[in-house]
Amino acid sequence: MGSFSIMHWLIVLVVVVLIFGTKKLANVGSDLGSAVKGFKDGMNGKTEDEVKSLPAPTSVSNHTATEAGEQKK
Repeated sequence: MGSFSIMHWLIVLVVVVLIFGTKKLANVGSDLGSAVKGFKDGMNGKTEDEVKSLPAPTSVSNHTATEAGEQKK
């Protein structure tokens, strides 16, 4: 009973794809990703309502030093 070689893992992967199909595996992957994100947000103390109520990121204005000086006059 040793460790699995790469051929063993490829056979397991083919069997899993044949049983579940690629579409269902993609859905499982996206569900797993959202679960991990939710877990991380929960560990940081953020609730779902707090995450939704955060303001959208704003763009940074590109004012030059001369524009800032002209505005002060």
